[in-house]
Amino acid sequence: MVEVEALLGRLRHENQSPEEKDQLRIAMDLFEFLFETGQTYAFDEYRKSLDLRAPPLVTASFDTREEAMAWLKAHPNPPDGAKVLIAGEYHNIVYFRDLGERRLPGSPVLEFYLEDMARGGLPPPVATFDSYEEAKAWVDSQPEPPQQVFILIAGEYHLVAYHYRVNLRAIYPMSMAAKSLPEAEADD
Repeated sequence: MVEVEALLGRLRHENQSPEEKDQLRIAMDLFEFLFETGQTYAFDEYRKSLDLRAPPLVTASFDTREEAMAWLKAHPNPPDGAKVLIAGEYHNIVYFRDLGERRLPGSPVLEFYLEDMARGGLPPPVATFDSYEEAKAWVDSQPEPPQQVFILIAGEYHLVAYHYRVNLRAIYPMSMAAKSLPEAEADD
């Protein structure tokens, strides 16, 4: 990251455009922010998750909406734009600081992610199960959480993913991807 920051500094110094100099300064400030707030390791983990094509990151996971809202209301500085899971479904954190308003609208990010995975072609499943309960027992029994593998449950593809930031093993049906596909593509 230090090398990237040095590159940005050199580009800023060599650039003649005041607008682009300001944009490069903002990029450099982002790096300083990561350093000053102690988030360099989190950024490294984020980059690794991108390389692995892992599911979108989540900040927290809750069983119920009530639990999520209680957490959000008690949070001194909610991470606006971050994602949380509520009962296995993605939600965005929306925080209007000036109004003191906090919301958790649903997010289709998982559907788009699964759609992208399906378009890229799915690898063979690593295991096959007759029921969700059998699959969940297998996932939970793995000593090392599967980062991202595919399984079949009752003949249907499912993604098994590990949300490392919240230590959660999840199973997502690939059929969720069809929700974001246009009608003509969904039938193919």
